[in-house]
Amino acid sequence: MAEKMIVKELDQVVVRFSGDSGDGMQLAGNLFSTISATVGNDISTFPDYPADIRAPQGSLTGVSGFQVHIGADKVFTPGDQCDVLVAMNAAALKTQYKFAKSTACIIIDTDCFQKSDLEKAAFKTDNPIEEMGIKNDVIAAPISQMVKDCLADSGMDNKSMLKCRNMFALGLVCWLFNRDLTIAENFLREKFAKKPAIAEANIKVIHAGYDYGHNTHSSVAHTYRIESKTVNPGKYMDITGNKATAYGFIAAAEKAGLKLYLGSYPITPATDVLHELSKHKSLGVVTVQCEDEIAGCASAVGASYAGALAVTSTSGPGICLKSEAMNLAVIMELPLVVLDVQRGGPATGLPTKSEQTDLLQVLFGRNGESPMPVLAATSPTDCFEAAFEASKMALEHMTPVVLLTDAFVANGSAAWKLPKLADYPAINPPYVPVELKGTWTPYQRNEDGVRYWAIPGQEGFTHILGGLEKDNATGAISTNPENHHLMTQLRQQKIDKIQVPDVVVEGDKDDAELLIVGFGGTYGHLHAAMDEMRAAGKKVALAHFKFINPLPKNTAEVMKKYPKVVVAEQNMGQFAGYLRMKVDGFVPYQYNEVKGQPFVVNELVSAFTEILNK
Repeated sequence: MAEKMIVKELDQVVVRFSGDSGDGMQLAGNLFSTISATVGNDISTFPDYPADIRAPQGSLTGVSGFQVHIGADKVFTPGDQCDVLVAMNAAALKTQYKFAKSTACIIIDTDCFQKSDLEKAAFKTDNPIEEMGIKNDVIAAPISQMVKDCLADSGMDNKSMLKCRNMFALGLVCWLFNRDLTIAENFLREKFAKKPAIAEANIKVIHAGYDYGHNTHSSVAHTYRIESKTVNPGKYMDITGNKATAYGFIAAAEKAGLKLYLGSYPITPATDVLHELSKHKSLGVVTVQCEDEIAGCASAVGASYAGALAVTSTSGPGICLKSEAMNLAVIMELPLVVLDVQRGGPATGLPTKSEQTDLLQVLFGRNGESPMPVLAATSPTDCFEAAFEASKMALEHMTPVVLLTDAFVANGSAAWKLPKLADYPAINPPYVPVELKGTWTPYQRNEDGVRYWAIPGQEGFTHILGGLEKDNATGAISTNPENHHLMTQLRQQKIDKIQVPDVVVEGDKDDAELLIVGFGGTYGHLHAAMDEMRAAGKKVALAHFKFINPLPKNTAEVMKKYPKVVVAEQNMGQFAGYLRMKVDGFVPYQYNEVKGQPFVVNELVSAFTEILNK
């Protein structure tokens, strides 16, 4: 009788799936994340894939990775290094081993470590494990052959059978962490509802991978369990930032009682928002895939004029093209949400990688004085909140609003507690009062300086808006210099009056010797760095910004309270420069990286400790 396997309890673990772009590593990683989130674990994920549509099979540039950090308690990042590395071919092992801890368990498909595979991966010997100096535990299994044996009676061709290799690896990882396969079965049956034979083949292979681990124990001495310590009951799901953003827009439209319109043009990494919203026609969502970025934004301006909650989605290159139509929404004072899922630039740059390099573009990248509120989501789940808040701000203040996310939070996922719409605030657009019928002009404003919104078709409220400056009193075209100065001031004052929450200081907020400052999607990494430094006895705090324009009213007070402040961002210092412009006498330290990859917590801790010790 086989010796009973010992099960060790863990508080957290990081797993990285890697292989060719066609090996289904994103699906395997997503499935493992979903299983973990469903049983109550907290998760943070990082899909890392190449920009090539399809790199040559087995090549070093074609490796796709998916990393997931699973915790019994809150986790803030996908992890610096992994505890388990799945490498489905030689190129994956060559490029991904640097992400593995020295104690990591490595799972490889020996069938993809043949002579030709090793040559493509630039190995010089026929023993890659020895050549790379790997001392880790390695589960070396002929996965491809076992998958073909498992599906021998399925009637599938060889190519189709090998597409199931990722499920064998997933089954093996599920065995390693004592995961119930029922959730994976349900997911696959739903995903392949129109191809039930494919679903059942994948399910059969998952079980084969699980059974392989269970029956052989391979070279691993223990399996593991991560028990959830979540004390906040409710229904949870694993959600990506892009999907959460789409849901946030739907929720805002429902709360405002409006149709949701998305005018968009496909662009990595924002396209998933268009894909998701297109599924929800039953909720009154209208999506239009336009011929280009300009049309996407211009059509949204038209939808806004017609009375919809109008959204346009893109990434950095698309913001360049949309800027003229965004300006049109500024001068017409129409509500519009512009979603910018930031990626590496300039130009086409690094289309599948993440940066925070669009900040100054969305703040100032338009002609004329064209103030526009800017928000930045801090995590995949916060994308829902940020999309709702951006929509509420646009509708209630009659202004275009930019919502910044980035490839890291948009493609990454986390465990999300499904919200109750009743818990969210009302959205009340400033509709023109009926008593103004017959006397109203297009730029009459309420007590907050916000232009009243008249929907076309309302009797007695016929009006014209356009890109030429209008007279404040009559709404007629005006080139009067005093009027233009007044209208410029009124548009700015309207934005300045928007109430946003104070920035919250976490950590040693009363006596920190170093304040870490960031914005948007770097929240998790900066928080993890702060936690690590505080655990080492250092006095550190974090002020992370979600609202960029207007800034929270306590910004200057917080920035000047601490002896040392470091602004950390994934650009060359755009937010630091903006803060210096807004806060008199503010001269922070800066930590800047533009690598297309998330921050590494250990590197942050090292850099911040050096600043603290100066």
